[in-house]
Amino acid sequence: MQEKLTRRDALTATGVAIALPFLESTPVQAGDEHATPPHRMVLICSTLGLHSTSLFPKTAGKNYETTEYLDILKEHRDDFTLYSGLSHPDQHGKEPHDTEMTFLSAARNPGLGGFKNSISVDQVAATALGQVTRFRSLSLSSNGPESQSYTSNGVMIPAEQSPARLFSKLFLTGNPREVRRQRNRLSEGRSILDLVGEQAKALNRNVSNADKRQLNEYFSAIRDAELELKTAESWLDRPKPIVDAEIPTDIANKRDLIGRADALFNLIPLILQTDSSRIITMVIQDHLVVPSINGVSAEHHNLSHHGRDPEKIKQLKIIEKEILRSLERFLSKMRMTSESDQRLLDNTSVLFGSNLGNANAHDPRNLPIILAGGKHNHGRYVAGNKDNNTPLCNLFVSLLNSMGVETDEFATSDGSIEI
Repeated sequence: MQEKLTRRDALTATGVAIALPFLESTPVQAGDEHATPPHRMVLICSTLGLHSTSLFPKTAGKNYETTEYLDILKEHRDDFTLYSGLSHPDQHGKEPHDTEMTFLSAARNPGLGGFKNSISVDQVAATALGQVTRFRSLSLSSNGPESQSYTSNGVMIPAEQSPARLFSKLFLTGNPREVRRQRNRLSEGRSILDLVGEQAKALNRNVSNADKRQLNEYFSAIRDAELELKTAESWLDRPKPIVDAEIPTDIANKRDLIGRADALFNLIPLILQTDSSRIITMVIQDHLVVPSINGVSAEHHNLSHHGRDPEKIKQLKIIEKEILRSLERFLSKMRMTSESDQRLLDNTSVLFGSNLGNANAHDPRNLPIILAGGKHNHGRYVAGNKDNNTPLCNLFVSLLNSMGVETDEFATSDGSIEI
């Protein structure tokens, strides 16, 4: 007979305790400069989609006719490719916006019973590259800690929403006392499982097979965290890069959707140029307020469910144009920033898109996807089959290969896309 566990059970030893995850047995209650710059990847998601008739041209190929939205990016026409007809299969989840969780992972049936997210494409790249930079990856968000970055155990990596705090982590060095305190915190966090090893083995003997699998995943995640802590400690002895930039000011007003996005976009070139990280994700989320944009009098989310109302569509397009202008300013900075006689944009694959193809209907098919930079074959509109979509993961496979992560598959891919 298996011994029942309570939610207050923990593994303890010498004053150290690890709380247990929920189990079925539980009652239900600055880097070095490189002669050849490395390749980077920036993945950006605007979670409420883009109005498709204002984005997609009627003709495909190199000679596509521009559109209302693409006019905003006209200065970068030779530096990006627009894709249609891409999506992840089986994305109708429990809640209409659950696809936000799976934009970078493609895990099927998000939010439904038994759902567990899978590793996101950015973390596949981060794991393959290892700790070659101070931060293996960075997750950013315009609003809140929710990100689209998930570990191999399906655990979300919290996003940073404070540009000032991020700048401090990247470029400001604490005094010796602060560094010593940080080193002590890292040291205390390591080798926890070694202290409770015998208890962990005993626990494994008193739970179901399903719980054993979950505990093994849980302990594996702790081991991974310990390795991260050890690596983080080694970086304490390395000086942070010195940048000619002022500490950004956080924007507390959630209505300033564009200002908050711009503040994060402004930091990304600094992060990449100093080789502080080579993999960055960013989410532009609904702020649940009326954005402070001229001509807009309703919440972004409400406008995305326009029901074909012309006035709502008009306001929605105003917001989406401002988001695209924010992207345009970011791409301009990436073009103007140089390294080793090249543009920073040339060495960075920038993907901008959404988890929704038609936010009005919560439709996760025919996603708007823009790929810029990375020395790829740009200046094109690649029109896919709108009725029989190509897996977006095919593009992810190609991006991983461009990062030097050699693979022929990821998640729901069935091939790759020539980029």
